[in-house]
Amino acid sequence: MGKRLIQQRRGRGTPTYKSLKHRSKGKAGNARLTNETAKAEIIDIVDCPNHSAPLLKLKHENGEKRLNIAPEGVKVGDYIESGENIAIKPGNLLSLRQIPEGTLIYNIEKLPGDGGRFVRSSGAFAKVASKLKNKAIVLMPSKKQKEFGLNCRANIGTVAGGGRTEKPFLKAGSKYYAMKAKNKLYPHVSGVSMNAVDHPFGGTSSSHKGIPTQSGRNDPPGRKVGMLSPKRSGRKKR
Repeated sequence: MGKRLIQQRRGRGTPTYKSLKHRSKGKAGNARLTNETAKAEIIDIVDCPNHSAPLLKLKHENGEKRLNIAPEGVKVGDYIESGENIAIKPGNLLSLRQIPEGTLIYNIEKLPGDGGRFVRSSGAFAKVASKLKNKAIVLMPSKKQKEFGLNCRANIGTVAGGGRTEKPFLKAGSKYYAMKAKNKLYPHVSGVSMNAVDHPFGGTSSSHKGIPTQSGRNDPPGRKVGMLSPKRSGRKKR
């Protein structure tokens, strides 16, 4: 029989598993897609619980204010430019067509004008590996290569806040609130440590579950735990 697991209860939208959006400073992303060269001044650098990296508070020439991911090497009073044929310096926004090979980039757009979808966490960066006729090949932080359209835009530089994960939390309460701000459940325990009503692997017999850890392809959602319809199980024989 299937059980209501935590990852299923998330979808209800109750406060227990709801992200604290009221603490967010706002949506961070690139400016709208235009053909003109624009300039924005950095008026502040803010911290947002919903983002791992610090955010830039930008003021455009037309008076519009918006947030964007902060790169390393910028300060309040600097200017960030966007458009074509502008300088290759941290924070500037260009299309992949205009960025030379080997340049470090972040906040890469999936589709032109969507504001940025990839490489946004603190300390992260990607590299333009090569460019072909109608696409650019980017080396992602995972060391995998991903293809993007040449009209997709990206910011120059490395995301600020590198080394954030090296600082210890020291207290479990600090870790709890940090995870709660990002809608992450903490602490996370294994299924065998739960009660029988909370997980198919739970119960007093603990490590001896009495049922296989493999789940069939046609099992109900509450039973989709362990190895999901594996092609094989056990150690591979040479």
